[in-house]
Amino acid sequence: MTNAFAMLRLLPVSARGKDVEILALRHQIEVLQRQLDGQRVRFDAADRAFLAALLHNLPREALRRMRLPVRPGTVLRWHRDLIASRHAARSRPKRGGRPRTVHSIRALVLRLAKENPAWGYRRIHGELLVLGSRSLPLPCGRS
Repeated sequence: MTNAFAMLRLLPVSARGKDVEILALRHQIEVLQRQLDGQRVRFDAADRAFLAALLHNLPREALRRMRLPVRPGTVLRWHRDLIASRHAARSRPKRGGRPRTVHSIRALVLRLAKENPAWGYRRIHGELLVLGSRSLPLPCGRS
């Protein structure tokens, strides 16, 4: 949210004012990198997402000219990861757990259980296997 307000603040600024601000920001990056003394800069997930969304439209040459604390390929990888996670979230099944049993097999199991009260689930499962049904695993992970 803060970054959005910062971008809105730049709208009425002239091109020269933006250039001065960019030079000041580049100088701040230089100073901070000197203070890190060779250590890697750590970005959290929100920072990665913001930078990736902001910079993904720029050509690779423009990214190389910029003074970034990471390589241009890293920014592009962050963008790919951002898109992949968004796609994964959208394509995730809505319901968790085991898929429903086919209605005809469910009806057959209930009929077998009703007609043969002495049979347990193992016997019913065995009879289904004889019939060729593979869509009904044993409960409790037994095989």
